[in-house]
Order: sequence, then C-alpha cells, then structure tokens
Amino acid sequence: MEPSLAAIEVGGTVDENRQLRLDQELPITGPRRVRVIVLFPAEEEPDEREWLYAAARNPAFASLRDAEEDIYSLSDGKPFDD
Repeated sequence: MEPSLAAIEVGGTVDENRQLRLDQELPITGPRRVRVIVLFPAEEEPDEREWLYAAARNPAFASLRDAEEDIYSLSDGKPFDD
C-alpha cells in the first residue's frame, strides 16, 4: 500500500538554466523525496479572437452561409424571461 500524499501550492520561476526557483520556502523539512507537478500556461493556446477567426473561415461551416440555412428571424419564437 502506497503512503498517502499531501499537497501544497507555491509559485516559482523556471530560469534560463531550466532550474525551478520557488518564490518562498517550503513548509516541510528535508532532506526528503517529493513529487513535483509543474503547471504553466501553454503559449501556443490561441486567444478567443483567434478561435473565432479560425472558426469563421473553417470550411466545415461554409454551408451555414447559404441563404437556405437562414431559417430563423427575430420574430420567431417566444421571449424567455427568467
């Protein structure tokens, strides 16, 4: 049976040598083995404007530009009041 694990969250920076530098001391004493999970923003993740631009030009949605697909108007349906 594996021992239970505890987690803490602390910020840090990866320097030019790919070394992790924590913003503060850890609240545990060492030496001690630890497991590390590094979370960072994906730089290649497009922002909302880029997503909309790509979706508007995606050929998969080209059929929606056809006049035959324009079947609804502002007078259709009933107002929804919550």
